[in-house]
Amino acid sequence: MPNESFLNLFLFILPWGLINIALVVLSLFLILKFLRYRYLTNRLNRIYEDKKSDYEDIINRHNPYFRSLDPENKDRFIKRTIFFKEAKEFNYVGMEEEEQVPVLISATAIQLTFGLEHYLLDYFSSIYILKDDYRYKDSMPAFEGNVSENGIYFSWKSFIREYDNYADGENVGLHEMAHALTYINFRVQDGMDHSFRKKFYAFSPIARPVFNRMQKGESVPLLDKYAATNYEEFWAVCVETFFEEAVAFKEQMPELYLSLCELLNQDPSTKGKVLKPLIRG
Repeated sequence: MPNESFLNLFLFILPWGLINIALVVLSLFLILKFLRYRYLTNRLNRIYEDKKSDYEDIINRHNPYFRSLDPENKDRFIKRTIFFKEAKEFNYVGMEEEEQVPVLISATAIQLTFGLEHYLLDYFSSIYILKDDYRYKDSMPAFEGNVSENGIYFSWKSFIREYDNYADGENVGLHEMAHALTYINFRVQDGMDHSFRKKFYAFSPIARPVFNRMQKGESVPLLDKYAATNYEEFWAVCVETFFEEAVAFKEQMPELYLSLCELLNQDPSTKGKVLKPLIRG
């Protein structure tokens, strides 16, 4: 039988040994995390230096929101676009890969989240681009885009057409990114933005009465009748209108418009866009 004093000493030392092991493991984890962060930062900086001009040309041709930014914000927008693009896997269905496709889709996510701290929509690692509108289980009508647990889906034909007609209040890119943002914050909560989630609860008391009126058949200025489908669609349609018809939205429904400004921390009708300074770039 072990000596009692030796056993007590062993039991005293054991926790310290475990603590030391835990500290070593934690230190290694932090070192590896730092090295990975530095590697990714250097890689993104190289991409930025190599591709800044090309990406700026691509986004400038198709995205009026980007064109209206000042040089400093354009620079921040491109950096965020690169980070988003590199964080996702883009899958092409029925079409060839094109450089502009992931750039413009990433730019759409950045447009929506330009005033938010968290902009990567972390839960969604995969984005699927189909050549044309598509059907899901014989759905009618055909989809222009959708969001599911498997990823974000777009019809490229509809995506590019609706950006090139940026004044009709219809934009499938912004619509589906709006769904992705609330999917993350209210369903899976992976990559949740606590500030956005909190502000969404302040947005709803203003938005819900408008949605309820639409469900009763009332026509609401600017908002497409599809917004009456359910509250999630109402939110996504509001986002489309917020960006594409900002001035008219602000004039005709100022309370709803300003609540969206507060929620997204930006006002698309102004040159600066972002309302409150961000901690992150």
